[in-house]
Amino acid sequence: MEQHAETIYGARTWSIRTEIARPLVMGVHGMVSGGHYLAAAAGMRVLAAGGNAIDAGVAGGIVLNVVHNDMCAFAGVAPIILYHAGTKRVTTFAGTGTWPRAISRDYFMREKQGRIGLGLAACVVPSAADAWLSALRQYGTKTFGEVAESAIRIAHDGFPVHHFMARSIGGFLNNYRAHPMNREIYLRNGEPPKVGDVIVQHELGATLHAMADAERKARGTREHGIDAAREYFYRGPIAKAMVAYSKTHGGFFSEEDFAAYEAREEAAPHVTFRNHEVYGCGPWSQGPAFLEALGILDGVPMDGATPHSPEVIHRQVEALKLAFADRERYLGDPLLVTVPMEQLLSPSYLDAQRARIDPRHAYPGCPPAGEIPGFPRREPPPPTGEVPVVTTRTPSADLPGTSYFCAMDRDGNIFSATPSDGYSQSEVIPGLGLAISERGLQGSLDPNNPNVVAPGKRIRLTPNPALVLRDGEPFMAIGSPGADRQPQAMTQVLSKILIWGMNPQHAVEHPRFASFSFPQGAFPHQYEPRKLRAEADVPEEAAVQLRAYGHDVERWPKWSWSAGGVCVVMRDPEQRVFLGGADPRREGYAVAV
Repeated sequence: MEQHAETIYGARTWSIRTEIARPLVMGVHGMVSGGHYLAAAAGMRVLAAGGNAIDAGVAGGIVLNVVHNDMCAFAGVAPIILYHAGTKRVTTFAGTGTWPRAISRDYFMREKQGRIGLGLAACVVPSAADAWLSALRQYGTKTFGEVAESAIRIAHDGFPVHHFMARSIGGFLNNYRAHPMNREIYLRNGEPPKVGDVIVQHELGATLHAMADAERKARGTREHGIDAAREYFYRGPIAKAMVAYSKTHGGFFSEEDFAAYEAREEAAPHVTFRNHEVYGCGPWSQGPAFLEALGILDGVPMDGATPHSPEVIHRQVEALKLAFADRERYLGDPLLVTVPMEQLLSPSYLDAQRARIDPRHAYPGCPPAGEIPGFPRREPPPPTGEVPVVTTRTPSADLPGTSYFCAMDRDGNIFSATPSDGYSQSEVIPGLGLAISERGLQGSLDPNNPNVVAPGKRIRLTPNPALVLRDGEPFMAIGSPGADRQPQAMTQVLSKILIWGMNPQHAVEHPRFASFSFPQGAFPHQYEPRKLRAEADVPEEAAVQLRAYGHDVERWPKWSWSAGGVCVVMRDPEQRVFLGGADPRREGYAVAV
């Protein structure tokens, strides 16, 4: 049963479902939404204190690095995309780490039997700290100390374990048991914490506080202070401690790797989807795959159907499979790999990709990548039955890491970030309270893959935050955790808002599905041909027809955390009312003022 609100966005009528788990959050001054309620509260405090959306986003993101650091870390990754109202431009910060200069593909082939496993050898230079600081320096108004205040306090005072954290720690229990600091902070007599147990992180709080102290001692402008905090991390005591720990525990870092690191500010690619401009991160992420899928779907008529008709699901899945095939063939660090970005998102190429979709038959596995002149045709890799078991610390294929945070303010600034690399797969360094990014797990050892391991190369991330403009004006931020499910969940939620007129909370809660019929982002990149998982609320009659099309449909429970954790903030460009959505599948929360 559905009701319809009065028009709140031009001629659009937002559908408001009465049985949604959470109310539609609205405000007039600003809004934040993110992977944990304490992060949302921190971001809102910064907005209320006169900060802009970038200040609020960085504050919320750093709190996630404390309260959600089973999934994201201050020494992890943090791709950022933002819209700056003052300059009217969209820009990104490439919050992805680089391989150490001493590492090589040959090392993994020779010493690790052709595998990339957990451990310091899979670590890349931490990028989140520089991404937060760079975005704050260039487009924020507050100091690092001001935006980190909530995170420092929560680290020292502690916070109650939430349901998703208790579950994730239990899922990676052997990883936590494998290292003294992980055991000491997170476990209780060697067992996972219970919901409500308090986690205290004095060393992490002290590390953040030391960076704020370095900032306060610096002379000059706000920017000079932020530079001093960055120097403390990448050239000072933190970098030195990480390098020393790496050298004594099987890693390859040098101080030069840290000193040379930069979370570069780069242009944001975009496509048009339903008369809106959707922007994503560059080919150092899977952002272009998300954009390509939307560009393919933009020419597919869906208005007369329902969001869960089998025809709609089938076309979305097949478009996503084509985009993921192109991810594996073309996307990598554009500083070291030639990436045909202009062609991948061009109208003619998207038309050609759309024409490859058979409306009644699913492609049986991963389709070949689209053909682009100058790039040799390559068949997709065959599916493998390998499971990613390389040490006693085993990553869970069903428990994707990562969190998300977004913010908008009354001036029109937008912030969207997808921090990742939590302590569930990495060891906490004594004295720092930080765990170094093991994002190298998403590298490839295939010499023909654009994401193949190479010295100093940026790893290609699955995290890919996005934002949307309408007629060039700020409209929405959207993102999700969930590895390869991120673009799939984001595509579904965005479609339900822009095509079917759902409000963001309705769209976020609506049932989801996800394909696994392409190489997964993490090593060993296994995949399941034809596999399509759908939540329990996807109608059975749709599942029956999808099976007839050739999809191997398997059921998830309702609101499965495996389907992602989408958060959305948006602003009605005419009424100037903010609307937010936060996913009940995880710990997401939206707050408005």
